Amino acid sequence: MEILLWLGTFLFMEGMAWFTHKYIMHGIMWNWHESHHVHHKNVLEKNDLFSVVFGVMSTLTIIIGAEMEAYRPLLWIGLGIATYGLCYFIFHDIIVHRRIKIKFKTKNTYLKRLIKAHYVHHEVHEKEGAEAFGFLYAPKKYE
Repeated sequence: MEILLWLGTFLFMEGMAWFTHKYIMHGIMWNWHESHHVHHKNVLEKNDLFSVVFGVMSTLTIIIGAEMEAYRPLLWIGLGIATYGLCYFIFHDIIVHRRIKIKFKTKNTYLKRLIKAHYVHHEVHEKEGAEAFGFLYAPKKYE
């Protein structure tokens, strides 16, 4: 049961991330996310505050679930959020945006599609008009 809760939360987070990216980051919180759509030489950007928000949510659910038996399912939900965050960081920040300099070239069709979709998303530097809001899923049209 715990593994299903963890996996379900991980999968749910892609939908949550898509919704948040499309309607919140490119909506009411554009003032944070805009920093991610403009070229800069800073190590950090205002957009990184979203990671802090999701990290705090994950940490709190893990702590509450670990410390309070009645809320034990929150432990697995928090771990699902954290796992998604780790995958997001590896894919988005390291592989796509090269915020940590590594040599990486993939032949994997799935990863190539994700990377292309993200690059298509970044062709638009404005709040409106972007597409491809997912992080770990991209439709086949981006092949």
